[in-house]
Amino acid sequence: MTGAARRRRLDAARLYLVAPARVRAGRLADLVPALAAAGVDVVQLRDRGLPEAELRAEAVACADAAARAGVLFIVNDSPELARAAGADGVHLGQEDGDVAWARGLLGPDAIVGRSTRGGEQLERAAAEGADYASVGPLWETPTKPGRAPTGLAAAAAAARAARIPWFVIGGLDARRIARAGAVGAGRAVVVRAIADAPDPAGAARA
Repeated sequence: MTGAARRRRLDAARLYLVAPARVRAGRLADLVPALAAAGVDVVQLRDRGLPEAELRAEAVACADAAARAGVLFIVNDSPELARAAGADGVHLGQEDGDVAWARGLLGPDAIVGRSTRGGEQLERAAAEGADYASVGPLWETPTKPGRAPTGLAAAAAAARAARIPWFVIGGLDARRIARAGAVGAGRAVVVRAIADAPDPAGAARA
């Protein structure tokens, strides 16, 4: 896929799932078609517990499934894994290297995202050339232990000033997504509310 096509999909994306290789309902790669049909636009594999070879195999399977389903597939932290798996791009934390380094490894057509808490970090992500950013965590979440929540103020500020596509993240469920939307958020990253659901596609639709 061309970089322009990937960025058009990113611009249109509203629901972004971050999940391990195996969720409560089964293997993530096997669930991608149903999740895509239910409204998930971006799937990110984040699984720090798998051995390297296993993680690569799961990433390849997710990349293939996402390509067939017409959604974006992003790898967590590792541009090297993204390249090996044929992913659409990589998502970098604040300490996972810079955007130019990732793009140098993946090429200009790849999507590179950045975790931020909004504000100056969001501005810096745009200046670095990130294609998108997350903003949060809006609420405290066990997926980011010890990370103080930013609150809805970070989303409201991003809605006024962001120069790149941005997704709220952190403790989100259907009710909290509505609250974030009320202050201007138009895109959301969801983790546990979908990954831990007995019916992930149903949770995505909700």
